[in-house]
Amino acid sequence: MRELLSLLRRRDVQGLFRRPTTNAMVQFFRYAFVGGFAALVDWAVVWLVERLGAHYQVGVVCGFFAGLTVNYLLSKWLVFQVEKARTGAGGEFLGYALIGAVGLLLTMGLVHALTEWAGLFFMLSKIIATLIVLVWNFVARKLLLYRKAPQ
Repeated sequence: MRELLSLLRRRDVQGLFRRPTTNAMVQFFRYAFVGGFAALVDWAVVWLVERLGAHYQVGVVCGFFAGLTVNYLLSKWLVFQVEKARTGAGGEFLGYALIGAVGLLLTMGLVHALTEWAGLFFMLSKIIATLIVLVWNFVARKLLLYRKAPQ
């Protein structure tokens, strides 16, 4: 936490977003931005698919795949650039996708519960679910997919 606060105080944009790091707080900070951008892509696809006449849950699935792709590519470039995957590139993406699939199931369940049972607008339900699943995705990917690079 100390490193992240120091970078924020100094307004060190390179340290906050680009300089390689294994500091979990700095990585989560970056992951929140990466996840935020991927979420915007996801939400846009959900909204578009629903506007085109499909059920909102179809949009949730389509948005998931669009967001997953954006999140994977940006995370490799900005968040987990120091750590090495525990498997090869194919296994890494498969693990990324499997963790994301659990996130999708959580998202679909939360969106359904919040929309159908709590009566929220489906996009508000999606936003709430996204925030919850963001934490799951980061922790699972950090702990299950990546190992620290040798010092």
